[in-house]
Amino acid sequence: MYLLISDNLAEVPELKDISYDEKNSKLTSYLIIALVSVSTFFLTFIIIILGVRFCRRRKPRLLFDGAVAIPSAYLPPNYADVDGTGTLRSAYNYDAYLTTGSRTSDFKFVTSYNDNTLPADQTLKKSPSDFADAFGDSDGSPELSVADINDNPPVFEEQSYSAYVTENNKPGSTLCSVTARDPDWRQNGTVIYSLLSGEVNGAPVSSYLSVNGDTGVIHAVRSFDYEQFRSFKVHVMARDNGSPPLSSNVTVSVFISDVNDNSPQILYPAPEGNSFMTELVPKAAHGGSLVSKVIAVDADSGQNAWLSYHIVKSTDPGLFTIGLHSGEIRTQRDISESDSMKQNLIVAVKDNGQPSLSATCSMYLLISDNLAEVPELKDISYDEKNSKLTSYLIIALVSVSTFFLTFIIIILGVRFCRRRKPRLLFDGAVAIPSAYLPPITQMLTAQELYAALTIMTHT
Repeated sequence: MYLLISDNLAEVPELKDISYDEKNSKLTSYLIIALVSVSTFFLTFIIIILGVRFCRRRKPRLLFDGAVAIPSAYLPPNYADVDGTGTLRSAYNYDAYLTTGSRTSDFKFVTSYNDNTLPADQTLKKSPSDFADAFGDSDGSPELSVADINDNPPVFEEQSYSAYVTENNKPGSTLCSVTARDPDWRQNGTVIYSLLSGEVNGAPVSSYLSVNGDTGVIHAVRSFDYEQFRSFKVHVMARDNGSPPLSSNVTVSVFISDVNDNSPQILYPAPEGNSFMTELVPKAAHGGSLVSKVIAVDADSGQNAWLSYHIVKSTDPGLFTIGLHSGEIRTQRDISESDSMKQNLIVAVKDNGQPSLSATCSMYLLISDNLAEVPELKDISYDEKNSKLTSYLIIALVSVSTFFLTFIIIILGVRFCRRRKPRLLFDGAVAIPSAYLPPITQMLTAQELYAALTIMTHT
């Protein structure tokens, strides 16, 4: 960036020489667009060619793989039918007991308590009075077992859960763990965890988080970006394994913390090579006069976005200063005649993250009251880097275009030869024509005609 210092811009005879060469910029833009378009079309063509060839080679293999072996007959495990209990595995013993609220029940005596106990493994259908008579004492009490039913849903230990994770985390990292208890017995008390369907930032929740069905541990599926979203909520369901199953839900809030992963972005002056700006500084400027200002922003948050400004290089180190947090460029002293007319400042903008990230820009200042005093101002406006970039873009565009056209010609040539080859072989079978007699034979005599036919026969 250049600063032109003047009290009257009407005195500038050729200010357009300072400005950025708009035509050169447009040429560079057009070259970039053309290069990207040709390269994209070329790569797409290559991918289509490879895809077609792969599908043609893959088709026979898929037909061959279609022959699936038929599995052998499945033999179920051995089951036994117990009276009153249905079909059960024969490897287990199932005992039925008389409950206190039953009038007529099937029960089975496992062990003997006294002499009046019915024989073991004997299943009877008895009323409570018959049961007492069997023991010989109306006060006698058998050992009873109450069967469990699935009447309790899983209950989470907390009403809600919170998980904290820094952005740019590794996929698969653990965020938090949820726990639910079920007081029921065996499978009725077995808890299974799962995520309820939903969306996070327009994407399915399953693309962001996963939960272990047995342990309730929640993992991150992808890396999070604080600049995209800072928090989101998901719902986890705990379901038991009873019949019918019972369940309960809990909310898990995920909070993403910021890390310093963005460098400061300088808005003014524009990055070097994109524009050319010069600011004028009058010769009569006193110390503390405002000359210009650097404007920058940081996409991070908190202290990671706190910016500081520093002059890292200048033509005259003691002439200008910059505000540490404001970015304002001021003169440190009065400008003298001995000061160089052309002043160049390189400013660094740093954030307050750990580690700190920075960006730099250049500012160009002209100390003058009249632009006519500048003998060769056009030398400043010449952007050598932009000229080199234009040359590189032209070379790259020509190279890619030439290679692409050569590839197309080769492909067409190969296909033409493959199609032409069978036709040439077919055309090789040429029928032998019969003897051809020109019209002049009508004017020949019989002897001359016979002589001519004899010669043709021998030849």
